[in-house]
Amino acid sequence: MGTPSPQVVLVLAVVLTGVPCVASQQPNFIIILADDVGWGDLGANWAETKETPHLDALAAEGMRFVDFHSAASTCSPSRASLLTGRLGMRNGVTHNFAITSVGGLPLNETTLAEVLREAGYSTGVIGKWHLGHHGQHHPIFRGFDYYFGIPYSNDMGCTDTPGYNVPPCPPCPRHSAEARVERKGCYTEVALPLFENITIIEQPVNLSSLTGRYAEQAEWFIRQASDSSRPFFLYLALAHMHVPLGVSPPLPPASGTYGASLNEMDALVGRIRQVIDSYGKGNTLLWFTGDNGPWAQKCELAGRPGPFVGGWQRQRGGSSAKQTTWEGGHRVPALAYWPGHIPARRTSSALLSTLDIFPTLVALAGATLPPDRRFDGINVSPVLFGRSDVGHEVLLHPNSGAAGKDGEIETLRLAQYKVFYTTGGAMACDGSTGPAEHHQPPLIFNLNHDVQEQEPLDMASREYQAVLPAVSRAYARALEDIRTDNVSVADYSRDPAAMPCCDTQHVACRCQELEQHAAWRAPRLCL
Repeated sequence: MGTPSPQVVLVLAVVLTGVPCVASQQPNFIIILADDVGWGDLGANWAETKETPHLDALAAEGMRFVDFHSAASTCSPSRASLLTGRLGMRNGVTHNFAITSVGGLPLNETTLAEVLREAGYSTGVIGKWHLGHHGQHHPIFRGFDYYFGIPYSNDMGCTDTPGYNVPPCPPCPRHSAEARVERKGCYTEVALPLFENITIIEQPVNLSSLTGRYAEQAEWFIRQASDSSRPFFLYLALAHMHVPLGVSPPLPPASGTYGASLNEMDALVGRIRQVIDSYGKGNTLLWFTGDNGPWAQKCELAGRPGPFVGGWQRQRGGSSAKQTTWEGGHRVPALAYWPGHIPARRTSSALLSTLDIFPTLVALAGATLPPDRRFDGINVSPVLFGRSDVGHEVLLHPNSGAAGKDGEIETLRLAQYKVFYTTGGAMACDGSTGPAEHHQPPLIFNLNHDVQEQEPLDMASREYQAVLPAVSRAYARALEDIRTDNVSVADYSRDPAAMPCCDTQHVACRCQELEQHAAWRAPRLCL
């Protein structure tokens, strides 16, 4: 199916042998991206949350962002934007990729890892990718020297340790007849694979041990990169808090399964912080955030949005969290920790986004942005260093599955004003959805007085009439900027042959040699 190019082999050899490539004082970067985490899932944000002592300590010793947003409200578009600094209407990724997807993040888009590797960095990704796994879309070919993780969400394949989900899914079948039994929302014909670089090393992956393995591989990567005297960039994309929640023994405490999983994620972050501190405080910028808001239809296994409940939408049915453009769908927790550089105990109310991570890290590394394209993110170094609290004046929120065409911009933020040209609710815990509604003139909420998005401004009011012209101008300028940009188109075609499978002769692509603990032999390459 494919082998690594000589250039990839060479780069991996440089990382593993510790041969320095660039002697510099460039900082190290670690981006920890949680999955489906709610703004209220951090105790530093929401007093009711008690399961995040390590993250709360990071907030106390670093900077907490309270008006920070994912670039989209669902997995693939959000991750594509983080790694390119560009919205889906520019980078082409407007909705999620499937297990049979042929394409991925368009190859003409430049990733953050590619820019930093060119600047002398060792680059690694551990965890969920979800930007294409077939051929050249695999992370090893997108600027990363090392990859350890799952190619898409942890519910997109069966496992022998199915964890907690709503509704629950069965373990992987062991006989053909079992595989043919359909369960709504469950994958029964293919197991979830675990990759190391381009090789499937386990299929199905053991979800119960995945957290510990991610932590071990992250420690290994940090150690190898640090010993090589090269700066490093580690993108750690966690399975937490996406269902199924695979909580390791002992059994969940009184806070329930979600609380136990949240505590497990928190402990992992604490472990990573301890490792980087051991290599010298002040050498590494650690940035923690989420890919989108909580998945409300998962009921008690969904996160906490805090005060961002989308009250207007809730009155009309459906969820106002993940997949929507309500605050609960894209306002996410965010912390930055870099002793000696980022002031401690600082809370920033600047309007920021995961889009800003790309240009900010590029600037801090002394690298340059790719030419011939425009970026939606901005360099927020002045905010990080406490010299400013000014972020975006205008921030765009793309449709993410609940209403409107995927990726299109029909919601935006202008200062404290949230503007909706289209509204809709995703599936809620009770199974309801909110119908798509188009608004012309738009609904406008003043978030300074209504973070719950409960009551839009009266269209006849002086405030509405004063802000509407500025909103209309900002919206028109944004759409024109995208229309005249160098934009990409993602390939969303599907082919069963693109599905990762370590052994097509066995039910659910099960790797028999790993299951039976037989003598090790090199697993097959599956690209």
